[in-house]
Amino acid sequence: MARIHQMGRVIAACVLASIPLATGCAAGGSTPDSQGRETALSSWNHGATRDRLIAFIGSASDPASSGYIPEAERIAVFDNDGTLWAERPVYFQLLFALDRVREMAADHPEWATAQPFQAAIEGDMKALAESGKEGLVKLVMATHAGMTTDEFATAVRDWVRTARHPESGQPYTAMTYAPMLELLGYLRSNGFKTYIVSGGGVEFMRVFAQEVYGIPPEQVIGTTIKTEFEMTATGPVIRREAEIDFIDDKAGKPVSINRFIGRRPVLAFGNSDGDHEMLQWTAAGDGPRLVGLVHHTDAAREWAYDREGHVGRLDAALDEANDRGWLVVDMARDWDTVFATPLER
Repeated sequence: MARIHQMGRVIAACVLASIPLATGCAAGGSTPDSQGRETALSSWNHGATRDRLIAFIGSASDPASSGYIPEAERIAVFDNDGTLWAERPVYFQLLFALDRVREMAADHPEWATAQPFQAAIEGDMKALAESGKEGLVKLVMATHAGMTTDEFATAVRDWVRTARHPESGQPYTAMTYAPMLELLGYLRSNGFKTYIVSGGGVEFMRVFAQEVYGIPPEQVIGTTIKTEFEMTATGPVIRREAEIDFIDDKAGKPVSINRFIGRRPVLAFGNSDGDHEMLQWTAAGDGPRLVGLVHHTDAAREWAYDREGHVGRLDAALDEANDRGWLVVDMARDWDTVFATPLER
């Protein structure tokens, strides 16, 4: 197993000390080596992948370079699940919904015999899978709707603070990828503006995006449910309704980028076919572009999956990446560190 580089130790120390990553750990993209020299992307292994990233970012931020990109146009977009943090055994927002079902079950005795709620309460993942997309939407609507946006943010914040990943035993926010945190910081230190563009719920991610990724809530784009303004006895609130508003996945991603950012990105990273159209949209622009995929190849330090994955399936996007020379980050080959705190199996 590869050694834990200094960047990994710094991130681990911040997690243990509850220091917001954005204020120190993820704020920059380089760390001193043993001689005190600054080393860019030090948690990435030396090789063609790291070199290509450094060359693109350096050229984009150098006014004397033919690859220079004006700062206002340095827009970088990232998927979240499987790109910035792990997505196994299932998407973390689904695990949040399952925990919410169990928490709310006492007030809903009818759930004990109604699917998919019975499966969620009993932890029957096979039955949950069999409930399909319709069943999962039922879970999310039952656990994410009916409350105000402030109440939902509090529920997510409490869960993020106390819940633990079922395999690693770590907080979910510790399941972020050290090299990607480093890349985010390195981009920002070179004048890039970083966004999350995810299929996950936007209000779920906004609760922790600033602290974990250094990305403010207004730079987080995701799936939304309908909301309504409501005047209550204690003042105005925004209430979450039990209806999907917009699904920010696949072809929805470039649509939402156009709607909320208003500029075509010059850099985009994803990890699955759900990100394919976002990568195509970015690559089709004029001037210097870099699009990349995080390829999950490391069964020892994380999980290995791609074309047959039940979560984060990577098939068509991988074929196009290989055909068009997009950057494919091989996790086993290219990352010296995966998590700041390694998985224990």
